Amino acid sequence: MDIPFIDLDAQEKVIGKKLEGAVETVLQHKKFINGPEVSVFEESLAKFANVNNAITCGSGTDALLLPLMAIGVGEGDAVFVPSFTFVATAEVVSLLKATPFFVDVDMKTFNIDPEILRNAIIASKKMGLKPKVIIPVDLFGQPACYDQINEIAEEFSLNVISDAAQSFGAKQGGKPVGGLAHITSTSFFPSKPLGCYGDGGAILTDDKPLAENLMSLRAHGSGKNKYDNVRIGLNSRLDTIQAAILIEKINILKNEIEKRNLVAKKYSEEIDKKIQKPIINNGNYSAWAQYTIIYENRDQLSEYLKDKGIPTVIYYPKPLHLQSAYTVFPRYPKNLKVSEFLSSKVLSLPMHPYLSSAQQNFIISSINKYTKEK
Repeated sequence: MDIPFIDLDAQEKVIGKKLEGAVETVLQHKKFINGPEVSVFEESLAKFANVNNAITCGSGTDALLLPLMAIGVGEGDAVFVPSFTFVATAEVVSLLKATPFFVDVDMKTFNIDPEILRNAIIASKKMGLKPKVIIPVDLFGQPACYDQINEIAEEFSLNVISDAAQSFGAKQGGKPVGGLAHITSTSFFPSKPLGCYGDGGAILTDDKPLAENLMSLRAHGSGKNKYDNVRIGLNSRLDTIQAAILIEKINILKNEIEKRNLVAKKYSEEIDKKIQKPIINNGNYSAWAQYTIIYENRDQLSEYLKDKGIPTVIYYPKPLHLQSAYTVFPRYPKNLKVSEFLSSKVLSLPMHPYLSSAQQNFIISSINKYTKEK
């Protein structure tokens, strides 16, 4: 059985004609940079997330870098990030010569642990660092504990930038991702729940002055026009063709997230109890970017499924604090045991809205056969 890990071909069969028409329109008007589709998509994005401002940019990484620049993060500042995530979250901090401060995650949700976070902030002060920003990551599609995180941020006068690269389309307490923190960054990398056909990202906020700052920063720090440079910025614009594609994709996102939740429900109900399945906190509605299990013999299980034609992926095989480029940075606690444990035990199964019942039944029966034999 042919089972893709993420099936963009199936999605294209649903909206392929609309995508072709959208791209053809751009080819006709030839406004490839800052074409009308960019502002149309930004309006759709803001509406979907129920926020006032959506500022698109060139990548999900830039969507993290730009707000840090706008806040004025720099040398001597501590930015608190989970260690169990993709490198971009810490990379942008390092690029600004600030200090990524690694924090351990919660075993059940894979997201940053709020209580450990509070202690990490206190520890950073004792080290002579200035706490500045918290970047929670909504890993695998589930929003982090924003009520607690925002409370901690207020207590210590910190900014919160939600890294929602994997969670756009999710909700917490009925409120959509995009407005759960002062600033939200997301990615349109093709494998994301809302992905384009290249690189792209966006920042969402209700803060109008901040939004204006971000619009300047993404365009070389422009002021009244592109030859009036009022700050040091980047060249980070979302291509018009990608915006045109995303306009069509955001129109089906709600339906696709619902389908992802049905796929996740079936996995959770039918996979053997010997497998530790994802736990979604009360009040959370996940975007299910990935369906990630925990299993002691995950490497053997992965090879077994591969032989059956079932692809799996390990996100992430080495936590950030153990990456050679990042071992010099502080962490709390000293040994990030949960991040290290998860990196050695997690395994992500095929997850997308177009996974058929037959495909999913085959995946589930193969896993259960393996665990029964063990």
